[in-house]
Amino acid sequence: MSPHEPIDDAATARAVIDEHGTLVEWNAGARRLLGWPAADVVGRPADELLADGSLPVPAGPRWDGTVPLRHQDGHRVRVWLLAHHRPPSEDRPAHWLVVTPLEPGGPRSPDDPLATAALTQSPCAVAVYDERLRLNRINDAMAEVIGLPEDRIQGLRLSEIGGKAQSEELEEHMADVLATGRARDVQTYMRTGGEAGAHAWLARMAPVTDGHGRVRGVCLAAHDFTENYLSRERLHLVNEASVRIGSTLDVTRTAQELADVCVPALGDFVSVDLLDPDEEGGGPPAPITAPVGLRRAAHRSITPGDPEAVVKPGHLELYPAESPQAASLTAGRTVVASVPSGDLDQWLSRDTKRSARVREHGIHSTMSVPIRARGLTLGVAVLTRFRRPDPFTPDDVLLAEEITARAAVCVDNARRYSRERETALALQRSLLPRGLPRTPAVDAASRYLPAARSGVGGDWFDVIPLSGMRVALCVGDVVGHGIQASATMGRLRTAVRTLADIDLAPDELLTHLDDLVVRLSEEAGGEGSPGEVGATCLYAMYDPVSRRCALARAGHPPPVLVPPKGAPRQIDMPAGPPLGFGGLPFESAELDVREGSVLGFFTDGLLEHRERDVDAGQALLLDALAISTESLEETCDRILHALLPPGGVPDDVALLLARTRGLPASQVATWDIPADPALVSPIRKQVVEQLDSWELSEASFTAELVVSELVTNAIRYGSQPIRLRLIHDAATLICEVSDASHTAPHLRRAKTWDEGGRGLLLVAQLTQRWGSRHTAQGKTIWAELTLLDED
Repeated sequence: MSPHEPIDDAATARAVIDEHGTLVEWNAGARRLLGWPAADVVGRPADELLADGSLPVPAGPRWDGTVPLRHQDGHRVRVWLLAHHRPPSEDRPAHWLVVTPLEPGGPRSPDDPLATAALTQSPCAVAVYDERLRLNRINDAMAEVIGLPEDRIQGLRLSEIGGKAQSEELEEHMADVLATGRARDVQTYMRTGGEAGAHAWLARMAPVTDGHGRVRGVCLAAHDFTENYLSRERLHLVNEASVRIGSTLDVTRTAQELADVCVPALGDFVSVDLLDPDEEGGGPPAPITAPVGLRRAAHRSITPGDPEAVVKPGHLELYPAESPQAASLTAGRTVVASVPSGDLDQWLSRDTKRSARVREHGIHSTMSVPIRARGLTLGVAVLTRFRRPDPFTPDDVLLAEEITARAAVCVDNARRYSRERETALALQRSLLPRGLPRTPAVDAASRYLPAARSGVGGDWFDVIPLSGMRVALCVGDVVGHGIQASATMGRLRTAVRTLADIDLAPDELLTHLDDLVVRLSEEAGGEGSPGEVGATCLYAMYDPVSRRCALARAGHPPPVLVPPKGAPRQIDMPAGPPLGFGGLPFESAELDVREGSVLGFFTDGLLEHRERDVDAGQALLLDALAISTESLEETCDRILHALLPPGGVPDDVALLLARTRGLPASQVATWDIPADPALVSPIRKQVVEQLDSWELSEASFTAELVVSELVTNAIRYGSQPIRLRLIHDAATLICEVSDASHTAPHLRRAKTWDEGGRGLLLVAQLTQRWGSRHTAQGKTIWAELTLLDED
């Protein structure tokens, strides 16, 4: 029949009934079935055609069933009807289409081509197996798939025809269909005898039954869905790459993840080579010219031990212009090459070692994909095939480029993070003390560990020598990470040292530091929005003469005290608000500290961990400190080992341990000075006698002059009571004169004809350093003399 010829309308009885049960259409087939012309029935209720009863009301969009109808001549006709409900459209309302065939099929003659077309000429590959699962019939499509004619393989089982493990699995499924009588669908990926490469197949198995319903065999229809299968595999691989690549900000780890994802999905051996960044830490140099130096970052092979690798990870290899690596990098695109085509002959002829590996493992195809991100070329990924016989296809190129592009962003992110981290670490190292000063007050040890992932933060610690052989111990933590936090830390540490130099009490020092953080917050906010910069701090002052320690903290964890004989404990002291709130007071606490006690200062990164609470961390810290040892360095290591997880810390950690010393009373001498200038001379004499008793006679001349000047100034300009104190250890002699006046002295330049004004200038010239500090009772002028001979 020509496609322009009308369809035989009389072969089907068709009627249309509207939603009210009225016949609106009646075709020639309907008249042929019941004899009624269209003019007699259209527009009348459809129920009038029923021999008895009324039309059933269908529950869904389709209905079928046998009903008795009334013929025009009056006799009854039982007819099977199929009814479809059609929703309303632009040109007609909703209605029911009712049809029934008028020419049912009957037995066909054996030579009727339509009788055999379903099997032999079907485009779907079909095979029929008998009750013994031996081949009975196959069509032309299945013969083409198998690669053998039907008459040669009739009587063989599927496992015997295919000869593969997949064939045996399919036969087991066919046996289940034969035993249960239930159809089954099975997917497999295999190469049949009639194919050059493997295909994805959907095997649909159904039981073949006789007229009595008994299962007499199995029909297997094979559908090739390779394109759909490969598309899903590519999508799965891209999704897998997005999850697996870039799990860390480590360049080498990211490169290894790229290689792992591509094996064996795309290649049998994959190498990732990266260009070394330039000295400034930016991207690799451009443009790229051959020969190209590449450093092996990672590789992966389908064979254990990576025997195909010529270059070891971390080694630098120079690739000539004819190599696929250099060709793809200089051209800026993917290069696919194969050994049989001779694409690699020139390169392999110059590299005998690599040529031997190619012959040994049967390498036949390579694909070099540039690793590019944000306009920079970072390196190249080379995919090689030797176990898979098929070469790289255009789809493989697109997939490799998609995965490599994702990995390139991760590699670039890792490099940028590494550069920023190294910069922040360098800044942090430059701002933290390179070594702790030796002081007569404490022996100290410290540790600083930057965060493993979140970047360098603003944790810091310091040991600051003060006048009178006292020492300040400080630890702090700036909120945030990165260079900004490190820079803020440096400013706060400098401020603490400056404020400590003028001998402020701990609570006063934190008040001034709080004002600084508020100003930094205003600068960071631009419009004066507070809270942009935050920090915590703990500041302590220890006096080895009185063996007392004064402390204050600003939102920082309290320190831990380990007495010489006793259990470690947390020091109970006022918390204080974090720095940056402004206007809130800080309180100091004082405690007696026995000689040989250990004070432990730390930041919250030591205690806090996602797998435990702070109380549990505090308990671990006290347990680690309870183990007695002479070495503070060993104690630091033991604490870090006990509290920190392996593989890097989640937050910055600063730890400072200080073992206190006490200065014996025999090394301190004190005199109360009357307000009489005439008594200065006897005081000088007593000082000389005291130095002789200390066997420090070599310092007598200088000390006598310094004491004379300081005592004379106190008598002349100060207020009672006046006190002189000498303190010494093995290296230093300190002269202190205290009075009740709060007026601080200062150096001035005396004119030639002035009779006075040179006293403090003389003190400054004769001593190592000098200064003044305010006390609750007034002020103290002090000067230090070095006792060790200078070489």
